Amino acid sequence: MRHLVVLGATGSIGQSAAKVARDIPDRVRIVGMSAHRNGARLAAMAAEFPEAALCVTDPREIAAFPAALRRERRFVEGEAGLVELATLPEADMILIAIVGVGGLQPALAAIEAGKDLAIASKEILVMAGGIVMEAARRKGVRVLPVDSEHNAIFQCLEGGRPASEIARLILTASGGPFRKTPAEALAAVTPEQALNHPTWTMGSKITIDSATLFNKGLEMIEARWLFDVEMARVDVIVHPQSIVHSMVEYVDGSVLAQLSHSDMCFPIQYAVTWPDRVPNTLRPLDFAALARLEFEAPRYDTFPALNLARHAGESGGTLPAVLNAANEIAVEAFLKGQLSFPGIWESVAETMERHPCVAEPTLHDIIEADRWAREFAAGRICR
Repeated sequence: MRHLVVLGATGSIGQSAAKVARDIPDRVRIVGMSAHRNGARLAAMAAEFPEAALCVTDPREIAAFPAALRRERRFVEGEAGLVELATLPEADMILIAIVGVGGLQPALAAIEAGKDLAIASKEILVMAGGIVMEAARRKGVRVLPVDSEHNAIFQCLEGGRPASEIARLILTASGGPFRKTPAEALAAVTPEQALNHPTWTMGSKITIDSATLFNKGLEMIEARWLFDVEMARVDVIVHPQSIVHSMVEYVDGSVLAQLSHSDMCFPIQYAVTWPDRVPNTLRPLDFAALARLEFEAPRYDTFPALNLARHAGESGGTLPAVLNAANEIAVEAFLKGQLSFPGIWESVAETMERHPCVAEPTLHDIIEADRWAREFAAGRICR
């Protein structure tokens, strides 16, 4: 039985985690849940998971949360509440599905408390991969990937093959809604168009990141830390069907791939039940119905996010944190109509160019770089 805390329980990953808990209740018990802006959904989930401690981080949602439920249950608030949930004595795994920098402190607190991590928040390893993975090694805890791409690589690497035998980690990308759109037409893209993802149903920020390919760029940096390989051995291929979730090419030319339907319940279940494989009610693949699987090279010049991410990952230091923070500000501005779609890449690129990178940062340096990048990017957009 895995006793699971879900930070970000009301988002798409959190909802899939709840489905997994319903599907295999003899293997997963949810003992803690948090929400930011959706207190009503968290309250509804609390009725289904009566053992779960609860946290709401947005003060405006706390007042709307049922007072009776707050009295009856362990109820905590704010960022300190996230850390409290991440260190619950009864929990043995913390699933972090919080968008942005908000998951970093709970992740480090969970590691110090000896909890295994299931990571769906790319920003944790993009910003502070070296610090997080070193802390996990020191405390002897596991960091298990929840992203479908990294979970696929994790499965393809099972058997403990050494990094010296890996030629490439190949992340697949759907290509987003503008895979075939001419470069000159991207300046006219609207938020509504960018939010119309062809394969996955996700939150607005990650959906825009998928359209720009920043999502895949962040995953490249995350893969570098999760699997301890240099950026030169991390590649991306566009695969519009989203059936092959990623591949590992070995030095002998063999390639292993993990396939399943595009349902986040698959990687979440494997992360929380690892090393076991557990029967479930998820839909299996019908290869005859699939008929064909397509692959194509990314359009690097049209979608420069991949090259920006590779540069940040190769440079290291505080630059990945700057890339991540500048992208968050740019996406927010695009959704508000303050920035064009190509302006997202342009804003991130200029912020990275202007940043005085710290080569071997402390956690304080990373947090300061994140603050600086947000301030610079916001000021650039205003100007």
